[in-house]
Amino acid sequence: MNEIRAVVIDSDPLFRTGVAYTLNGEADIAVVGEGASASDAFRLAADLKPSVIVLDIGILGGGAEAVETLVAHCADVKILMLTSIVDDQQVCAAMQGGAWGYVLKGVSGPELVQSVRVIHRGERYVTPALAARLFAKPRNPAPRPEQTLFSSLTGREEQILTLLAEGLSNKEIGGRLEISEKTVKHYLTIILDKLNVRNRVQAALLAASHLGLSF
Repeated sequence: MNEIRAVVIDSDPLFRTGVAYTLNGEADIAVVGEGASASDAFRLAADLKPSVIVLDIGILGGGAEAVETLVAHCADVKILMLTSIVDDQQVCAAMQGGAWGYVLKGVSGPELVQSVRVIHRGERYVTPALAARLFAKPRNPAPRPEQTLFSSLTGREEQILTLLAEGLSNKEIGGRLEISEKTVKHYLTIILDKLNVRNRVQAALLAASHLGLSF
């Protein structure tokens, strides 16, 4: 029995079919519906109750706006943005609106499958190639007591935050620091609270800006 029920929303029928084909090739994933617009996404989410929606940000009706509506009406669904648009503000807007992942079109099949599995189990995912481009772009500085925020972190918390900004998963961070994944999650909860952010993506972007990370 397939564990992950997925819906694919993209205005390009050939691309949409390719994504569905890739996901359907996995034993634990079943694409139960496809659509081309925000209205399709709303209808399929309500009718099919998918666990994951792969959504193009450029769809008719607005992908970024669709995220907030989907989250408001289908709280259990995890949304993966799959797009060719690379814009740090749109990425942040989509994540803050409720998306769980952001992946560039052109990613390999294995990475696409991995991203769906990652967000399905409740973890955020930003493809490393996209994260690298975002971190390399200068972000408009916003007035905030950044130094005070980061000075409150312990040495271990700084280590974990740096690895998070480099795109490592909780399991990979634990392996690098020789601590359990559960311990990493505990530290991340503290880090999010200290930095006053809502999720690991926001923390990673803030850390990359503060630490001047390059990839």
